[in-house]
Amino acid sequence: MFAATTPTGVTTHTAAPDATTENFPVALRLLPSRHRQVLLAVYDVARHIDQLGDALEGDRTAALLTFRADLHHAADGATPQDPTLRALAPYLREPGLPVAAFDDLIEANLRDQHISRYPDLDALLGYCALSAHPIGRLVLGAFGQATPQRISRSDSVCAALQILEHCQDVVEDHRAGRIYLPQDQLYAAGLTDTTMLLPESAAALRSVVLDQALMCREMLSAGVELVGSLHGWARIAVAGYVAGGLATADALDRAGGEVTDGPTVRPRRIDLLRHGIRLLLTAGRS
Repeated sequence: MFAATTPTGVTTHTAAPDATTENFPVALRLLPSRHRQVLLAVYDVARHIDQLGDALEGDRTAALLTFRADLHHAADGATPQDPTLRALAPYLREPGLPVAAFDDLIEANLRDQHISRYPDLDALLGYCALSAHPIGRLVLGAFGQATPQRISRSDSVCAALQILEHCQDVVEDHRAGRIYLPQDQLYAAGLTDTTMLLPESAAALRSVVLDQALMCREMLSAGVELVGSLHGWARIAVAGYVAGGLATADALDRAGGEVTDGPTVRPRRIDLLRHGIRLLLTAGRS
């Protein structure tokens, strides 16, 4: 449930933000300490899982499995070995932070070790159910406001944020041997793994990216009702995250879908603010 922006220098495959993202520092500073600390612990663990899955050296699968065992030991009350888990451990026995959500994040990174292509949108959304949905569920749980209806809306928002991030990171992912745009949509545009980044393919790739951005806007529309159903600090924080996704879609549209030439497309602060205010005003009337 976070803005689809990634930390510099790290390929992030879950939707968890780094402190360098556009809207995360603002949302974090607004929160009271009790919420800020638990969310920081969740974000740090999610980011660490990504880093284990993207490590340039060592056995990434073994590292992920070791971390999962350490996570479960911590949930059972043992002192974890990994320092990122030590900050999370006090919250793991709270009902809002299910271990299963972290298991899904680990499973997404395990899949990244042997699955690098997704044949269609359904397959990609299945991956997002592991890599993105858990983050939103953990955020709702941290605020004690997780309900089946809110979780369903959160899942739609989080999947959209993940797909927008995939659009931003097309070149970086391709360099790592991974393609997260649906293969059938690439093929329909006349693109293959080897031709999609060639200059003569630029127009076709832009079209695919713009189609993704349009679809994500529709998925992010669930964020209006989600924010409207929340109360207190959760409403403010989640509005900021949804606004980040909408601002990222704006940025992709403004770039005409161009994601291969120049720096990574990033949302503008003014767009984050504009969408955030609109969401909060809409929520206030609901």
